[in-house]
Amino acid sequence: MNAKGPVFKYGDNIDTDVIIPARYLNTQSPAELAAHCMEDIDKTFITRVKAGDIMVGGENFGCGSSREHAPVAIKAAGISCVIAKSFARIFYRNSINMGLPILECPEACDAISDGDVVSIDADTGTIIDETTGVAFHAQPFPPFIQEIINEGGLVARTKKKLAEKDNA
Repeated sequence: MNAKGPVFKYGDNIDTDVIIPARYLNTQSPAELAAHCMEDIDKTFITRVKAGDIMVGGENFGCGSSREHAPVAIKAAGISCVIAKSFARIFYRNSINMGLPILECPEACDAISDGDVVSIDADTGTIIDETTGVAFHAQPFPPFIQEIINEGGLVARTKKKLAEKDNA
């Protein structure tokens, strides 16, 4: 997975209620969730975000509840990858399950500024701040997790594998 786009940068402990406020959890529609993504911390996020943009966070990104709505909202808003110093474990797994690429790289998070253009090769873990020319390296996912993300999530990958099995 390759991505390149401008950065939306946030701080530490961005919880799932900040990513998608609980008052919108009565919908399963990715588009509706995206329309309210980050609105309580960044009112203009949804009007500025474009497909392919990058989100950068601090420590413990995605803490709080175990709801899958948070990575769905981020992905549906157009964010192609989230880079953070660390992720809450349940958010980490939910992101993989939903097909949202995420990378842990504290050095990149410290150095990258809001609005910088960043390119990412998630298969190798390479992150380049195109604005400053500085490169960083995150631990890439193993191939089976890359496959889940590349297929659009765990459900999509499982459906594909079952269809392949039925056609064999």
